[in-house]
Amino acid sequence: MRSKTSLYRARATAIGGRVGGAASADGRLRVRLDDPADPVGRGTTPEQLFAAAYAACFLSALRRAAAEEGVAIAPDGNVTAEVSLSDDADAALSVDLSIDLAGLDDAVAARLVAAAHARCPYSKAMRGDARVDVRIV
Repeated sequence: MRSKTSLYRARATAIGGRVGGAASADGRLRVRLDDPADPVGRGTTPEQLFAAAYAACFLSALRRAAAEEGVAIAPDGNVTAEVSLSDDADAALSVDLSIDLAGLDDAVAARLVAAAHARCPYSKAMRGDARVDVRIV
């Protein structure tokens, strides 16, 4: 069920599938899509776009959780998302998140990461059949 009020709504259209292009309705995003198996591809892949979006969203959720606890995350704190597409019949996605919170106590970092994983919209969307592994580096 869709919420009655939306914080933000994005709209994008893809043409050509994995080998084609995609653009947002507002014109702020326009990308060429290439097959990941193409060694000379000049575009990106849906998995790269998803990895970038998930990493950014998770880091924002992490910063919100830290702010609520009065914890400072270093400006260079970061999240790296590695998205894999399986080659089985289900073509399932899996995600590995690496979180770098240098300078934070391990217990504090673990608590913040758990809170971020519970609230991040991308983490919520991936629950169920998808595998999402989260680790602090």
